[in-house]
Amino acid sequence: MAGVTDREADSAVPFDLASMRKQYRAEGLSETELAATPVEQFARWFKQAATEGGLFEPNAMVVSTADAEGRPTSRTVLLKHFDEQGFVFYTNYDSRKARDLAENPYVSLLFPWHPMARQVIVSGVARRTGRDETAAYFRTRPHGSRLGAWASVQSAVVAGRDALDSAYAELAARYPEGEQVPVPPHWGGFRVVPRAVEFWQGRENRLHDRLRYVAEAGGGWRVERLGP
Repeated sequence: MAGVTDREADSAVPFDLASMRKQYRAEGLSETELAATPVEQFARWFKQAATEGGLFEPNAMVVSTADAEGRPTSRTVLLKHFDEQGFVFYTNYDSRKARDLAENPYVSLLFPWHPMARQVIVSGVARRTGRDETAAYFRTRPHGSRLGAWASVQSAVVAGRDALDSAYAELAARYPEGEQVPVPPHWGGFRVVPRAVEFWQGRENRLHDRLRYVAEAGGGWRVERLGP
């Protein structure tokens, strides 16, 4: 900001970020309340987020990956399935996230349920889902979303919006509504097998509850409380 004084720069900021704070809820999360497994606990919290949380997309999560050199990137992706085997999302296998995971399979998932003063952080290893599982999910997608999976070369530089719309229009003409759209060979799922899952509950005075399940080498989970 050459030529701009510190005072002018400060006045250009419309908010006093240092003073922006919320007091979180008094109710906390105790070890005795936790389910036997992190997936069971996640199911409890997810049900509350989906029915009581006032969230636009409770299954939206921030997926963070890193390439072989350790350079990180993050993006918001929708969770499409979860069970004791892991957390599943779908993407283009030529995308930045998929390329990162091919080089470095370690991944972090963050569910930022701000209206409830809650977060869930999943750390684990990502593996591609099988083609049968991918095809079964692909058939549940709206027709337009199936076409979009073909039209977009995800993460690649495109000439402009017109090029993207033109590619979609060509596919819509080839596969009109009601006609089966094949599963793109470059598109599919990742299952994140959790190695640690943290449940974060905001508390008063920033003394938050942070309980983390950690996978044991012989199976099962241990629970740790982390300092806020």
